[in-house]
Amino acid sequence: MNGAGSLQGRCALITGGASGIGLEITRAFRAQGARIVVFDRDPAAGEALRDFDDVLVVQGDVTEPSDLKGAFDAAEERFGAVDVAVANAGVSQNSPTLDLDLAAWRRVMSINLDGVFLTAQEAGRRMIPRGQGRILLMASMYGVVAAPERLGYCVSKSGVVMMAKALAVEWARHGIRVNAIAPGYVRTPFLDDLIARGRLDLEKLQERTPIGRLIESREVADMATFLASDACGAVTGQVLGVDGGWTAYGYI
Repeated sequence: MNGAGSLQGRCALITGGASGIGLEITRAFRAQGARIVVFDRDPAAGEALRDFDDVLVVQGDVTEPSDLKGAFDAAEERFGAVDVAVANAGVSQNSPTLDLDLAAWRRVMSINLDGVFLTAQEAGRRMIPRGQGRILLMASMYGVVAAPERLGYCVSKSGVVMMAKALAVEWARHGIRVNAIAPGYVRTPFLDDLIARGRLDLEKLQERTPIGRLIESREVADMATFLASDACGAVTGQVLGVDGGWTAYGYI
């Protein structure tokens, strides 16, 4: 989607950047010349990335403001100011609403909504004085359309959608662009586990998706790379779907 080197010399901080979609974004940004700070709470997940000179792995929790502050501090010390912040860390929630206890509700809200807010807020604190920056928030097609037995997930991701719009309006005068990405069903180990446990039907998901297949992680990463680049300088406050046409299809 972008020419080689479109992020050359930029510093990007990616939460949840050691696995799944986050890891694919890490790889895509590196391929475009960016230096990466991977912020992940699983120390083992980022082990394979520690040998790269252009990658710094920081362990921490997105729900802890002090952890995020430490990650941004580490980024500035190693690579300079953070140019791009990607609030990617999140969890799913797939259960009947009557079985959803308060602890599970609070967990999905804490990670998917509070964690994104805290990441964006810390990024804003660093970017506003510089008068520039790009912030990407990972939403979901289920932040745009609803689905049963995913109440916590849908509510948290719809909050991320509105957060992107509100921050984009508030921070545009500071030279900061804020956008959200709304993936559909992406083929990840987590999704494979839900399919194996019978929580999702792969064949039905493919039939329901107009392009006839699930989304690949690299396709979400391509969108993130585009939004982080100079190719869309006037794009802010938008929710970009990477869902194979799922949310557009309302026939049956």
